[in-house]
Amino acid sequence: MEIVYHIGAHATDEDRLLKCLLKNKEDLVRQGISVPGPSRYRKLLRETIHALARGVPGPETRDMLLDEIIEEDNIDRLVMSNSNFICIPARIFEHGQFYRLAGDRIEGMTQLFPNDQLEFHLAIRNPATFIPEIVSGLPLAAQKRLDGKLDPFSIRWSDMIARMQIAAPEAQFTVWCNEDTPLLWAQLIRELSGLDPNTKIVGGFDLLAEIMTPEGLQRFQTYLKTHPPHTEVQKRRIIAAFLDKFAIEDALEEELDMPGWTDEVVDALTDTYEEDVYKIDRMPGVTLITP
Repeated sequence: MEIVYHIGAHATDEDRLLKCLLKNKEDLVRQGISVPGPSRYRKLLRETIHALARGVPGPETRDMLLDEIIEEDNIDRLVMSNSNFICIPARIFEHGQFYRLAGDRIEGMTQLFPNDQLEFHLAIRNPATFIPEIVSGLPLAAQKRLDGKLDPFSIRWSDMIARMQIAAPEAQFTVWCNEDTPLLWAQLIRELSGLDPNTKIVGGFDLLAEIMTPEGLQRFQTYLKTHPPHTEVQKRRIIAAFLDKFAIEDALEEELDMPGWTDEVVDALTDTYEEDVYKIDRMPGVTLITP
């Protein structure tokens, strides 16, 4: 069976991809793809992985988990999503290492389904916006523990991915930049679900509806009907053009409120992030989805 883990990251799509997949649940099941509700697996997998600290799972664990998670028959692909699969937000920068638990948790997730084909899907985000978003959401005590101990320039998504690859050398890894998600939305749904590129999906413009004015969205949908794009690249160019004219500014603006961060720091972090993305694009075993 194909087991698909969408592991976040935190502060990216906020379960929007999962909600869109659930809108297509019945159509997906007819194609042998199961997207269960999160209550069927999030607590179950967390407790099972924690139990692995006491030993390797028994041969019956895999089938027991699938019986609990999957409701339907004749399923070939299982899609599960949880930004906390690796850790909770309070542990992202723990002990000065970015996602320190990534390798151990991926290894545990692999042990649950040792003979299945595993896929890990991950959105990454510019540390210049990712760090303020995560830190601002932590309790004050946790924020104080980070004071002076968090080096923003040490954040490397490529390092995290490399540790995960060591933990799951046979798995496939698919990565994209959160900044590109509005342009990639429909493709991401298809990549996660395993649907054919030409398959129509419900909610293919859900994210655009949040960041584009109603007038713009209506004009965009009308334009697609009268000028249907022939390729995914053409569609992305159309989306970019309409966002440029009709985007809701407040929906696209990101707060950058970190003590001591100047414009120069933000620019340098962005440059470092772009170099990191370039490195990820060249990592063997990793597929980077770009516009």
